[in-house]
Amino acid sequence: MRVRKLIARRIALMIFVLWGIITITFIVARVIPADPIGSILGPQAPPELVEKLRKEWGLDKPLYQQYFDYIINVLHGDFGKSIKTNRPVLEDLKQFFPATIELATFSLIIAVLIGVPLGILSALKKDSAIDYLSRMFALTGVSTPVFWLGLVLLYLFYYKIQIFPEPGRLSVGVQPPDPITGMILLDSLLRGKFDVFLDALKHIILPSIVLGFYNSAYIMRITRASVLEVISQEYVRMAIAKGLRRRKVILKHVFRNAMIPIVTVIGITYGSLLEGAVLTETIFAWPGLGRYATQAFLSLDYNAVVGATFLIALVYSLVNLVVDVLYIYIDPRTRGALEG
Repeated sequence: MRVRKLIARRIALMIFVLWGIITITFIVARVIPADPIGSILGPQAPPELVEKLRKEWGLDKPLYQQYFDYIINVLHGDFGKSIKTNRPVLEDLKQFFPATIELATFSLIIAVLIGVPLGILSALKKDSAIDYLSRMFALTGVSTPVFWLGLVLLYLFYYKIQIFPEPGRLSVGVQPPDPITGMILLDSLLRGKFDVFLDALKHIILPSIVLGFYNSAYIMRITRASVLEVISQEYVRMAIAKGLRRRKVILKHVFRNAMIPIVTVIGITYGSLLEGAVLTETIFAWPGLGRYATQAFLSLDYNAVVGATFLIALVYSLVNLVVDVLYIYIDPRTRGALEG
């Protein structure tokens, strides 16, 4: 019951936050001194055509009327049409966001599989050679520019060694499966297209490594600091002094009590990845949310900007909700703080 109450309160707060973000983004997009119609048609466009499109897109109405109409449409699941693509924004988001989910999920798996074990090992072997190498890895990971690493990997493994295919989600000539979720890897498995699955898997490895490498360094540093803090606690030293096996102490006492910061950073990392990685998506020709949102902003595509911002805010809110629920099951002592 308490978990349900927590979820209900978080959802109510999430709705308020999303409304605020839509309002702020809408107003900022409308008050900036720029003309989206003019940026699309160019300076030589006939005035009558510009005026026609302004009426068609509702830009000739007062700001409060535009806002009221937009909120009503959003409540009906309509984010308007994109000025750049001339398609409903919701359809654009359905096309681009699944690609971001695929890339974000694979990148997070790589980051967690590297960062968490390496952080634990570094903490348990503090001031040893392993610890110094781990910290050097973390420093290298957070310091290496993402675009540089992406270009280097493409040069080595696509151009020189030719182990991985060209940028994109699929090779030229390979047809994607009929969409179910929009995620090619999952859809190809559900449709039984294993050749398409293998081709898509080869394409996602390099961009996932780029993003996973950077985020694994961040996760490793938080994991190491959290484990070191728990190890220094009195109850851990007492458990070891009582003769409990070191492995049991680490798994039962140390790791579980160090999970709160680790889960937090993993949740933040996943939310950040789902927001879209513009540089990585550009280098690897990945049609994700980051590229879509950036292009919408540069072309002053109001509806697309607000729609993409809303989706990013929704993703972050849902990730935070999941993290809050996980807190209760990982450490029940946090229940009172979360419900307060």
